[in-house]
Amino acid sequence: MRESLDTLRNEFLDRIGDGASEQEVERLRVEFLGRKGKLTLMFRGLKEVSPEERPGLGEALNDLRRFVEEKLESRLRELRQREKERSLKAETVDITLPGSRWERGRVHPLTLVMDEITDVFLAMGFEIARGPDIEDDYHNFEALNMPPDHPARDMQDTLFVSEARLLRTHTSPVQIRVMETRKPPLQVIAPGAVYRHDDDATHSPMFHQVEGFMVDSQIAFSDLKGVLTHFLRQIFRPETGVRFRPSFFPFTEPSAEIDIQCLLCDGKGMTQERQACRVCKGTGWLEILGAGMIDPEVFRFVGYDPDRVSGFAFGMGVERIAMLKYGIEDIRLFFQNDLRFLRQFA
Repeated sequence: MRESLDTLRNEFLDRIGDGASEQEVERLRVEFLGRKGKLTLMFRGLKEVSPEERPGLGEALNDLRRFVEEKLESRLRELRQREKERSLKAETVDITLPGSRWERGRVHPLTLVMDEITDVFLAMGFEIARGPDIEDDYHNFEALNMPPDHPARDMQDTLFVSEARLLRTHTSPVQIRVMETRKPPLQVIAPGAVYRHDDDATHSPMFHQVEGFMVDSQIAFSDLKGVLTHFLRQIFRPETGVRFRPSFFPFTEPSAEIDIQCLLCDGKGMTQERQACRVCKGTGWLEILGAGMIDPEVFRFVGYDPDRVSGFAFGMGVERIAMLKYGIEDIRLFFQNDLRFLRQFA
């Protein structure tokens, strides 16, 4: 058996020198030290050796096994070091090359406009309030003077979650929730997402609104006109023309729609080429938001005495303002995440 040990040692030394990869070294380890390896079988054969020779042969086998293990480990370290050096040489960095910069992200245009709107109102003393996106029928409709059979409900293409729950169709429910828990004076805006079953170039099933309202003992329509005229001239241009047209909303009385002079034709209705303005369709005006004095019935729903308090409310679409500010004709561009579009805004 001792001659077999010498033969096995020489065979191993010949083979370990040829190991050119970690896989080949691993195969060699299995061949010599695995469960059915050559050294393992020799250990099992010790039971057939005479008791006098067994201790010496066992010690010799252990020495050979330690030798094989050390050689295998040494060869692996050598191969790994060689691979590391090759990799470092291949990945050499030329420190004389100019550095590459990560492209900085940009704030979404809707966020830019939303921040600008809230900044104007915060500067006028308004505070921000928020409410749930999933509303109940009472806060979204009934408390805003729209009972179950009211025709105004059909104008909003509501998306229902269940029979009594819905995705809010406007941010006006926040007005109700604030007045239910607080007493005048109140001066609040409520920005947020709203949802309607509508989808085309100028409508989206999810869009953003800013609701605002002011309630105190002596609030008049002139206060509403002053606040909104100042706001619109801050958002667009100081010389922007503003007009109020009579309208109808279930939760305000009297109600008005507010227009601004067309930003493209400066209210002329005609381009320099004497053609009808494509933005205002030749009218010279653009509808921008709706507003009015809060209906006394709404005050009664929240426990206010309409003989002692008055107030106004208004609501605007953020996408509408962004489209006018940036000359965007398709609302869907805001939600497609096309980097070519988004990179234009800073």
